[in-house]
Amino acid sequence: MRVLGKILTVVLLVALAACSRSPSPGRGPGVTYGQGSGPRFGDSAPHSWVGGHPYNHEVHGIDISRYQGNIDWNTVRNSGVSFAFIKATEGGDHADPNFRRYWYEAGQARIPRGAYHYFYFCRSGAQQAAWFIANVPRERGAMPPVIDLEWTASKTCPRRPPSHEVLREAKIFKDILHRHYGQRPIIYTTVDFYRDNNLGSWPEEFWLRSVAGHPRIVYPGQQYSFWQYTGTGRVPGIGGNVDLNVFSGSPAAWRQWLNRRLQ
Repeated sequence: MRVLGKILTVVLLVALAACSRSPSPGRGPGVTYGQGSGPRFGDSAPHSWVGGHPYNHEVHGIDISRYQGNIDWNTVRNSGVSFAFIKATEGGDHADPNFRRYWYEAGQARIPRGAYHYFYFCRSGAQQAAWFIANVPRERGAMPPVIDLEWTASKTCPRRPPSHEVLREAKIFKDILHRHYGQRPIIYTTVDFYRDNNLGSWPEEFWLRSVAGHPRIVYPGQQYSFWQYTGTGRVPGIGGNVDLNVFSGSPAAWRQWLNRRLQ
């Protein structure tokens, strides 16, 4: 994996509003990074990284939901965001109220984007796939859909079914979306869910959450395309914190990845 030139600058206080790097009242120590034409992001609660540093990656992106509010997408793009995953649906009856607006605005800003679904264990995979399809357009140029597999904290669905049921219903969901959108869904997951359900046995493309250590340590031996490394990122054009991610390869590998999927 190639990395971006110099080690990125570390400072004590940060809050990025538009392109400003002035300290923000009420926020603790943070980090800003980015030089020259590279990403200009920050983190309001950075970790001490073990096994590798995400800030050195060259291809960064965001994942968002309604909690990000109004977004200045052109500013986001100019800050160095190369992709966006946008929450579309949850379970079998909830749609993110900002999804369609974000989908349109990100497209207008020419930011590659994909939609993700938060999987519930109180609805079948088929029901959830039908709900996702009802809300997410089949659009040429979109990135693959994403299935977010993690243990839910919802009071309406506290179930933790056995692994064989999890894998069965998630596979049904994935297969239906694959047929409809023509692209195999990406699997987003967390450390505990990955281990509890032996997701390493799946021959799928992964987006891994790891906010304190490099995925090669946290998910040993697992190949992945995307790494979500913080939930407290700061990006010009977005008020408040936002999830930040990196693509695992170089800019050339990123262009190849897009070209294979955005036909």
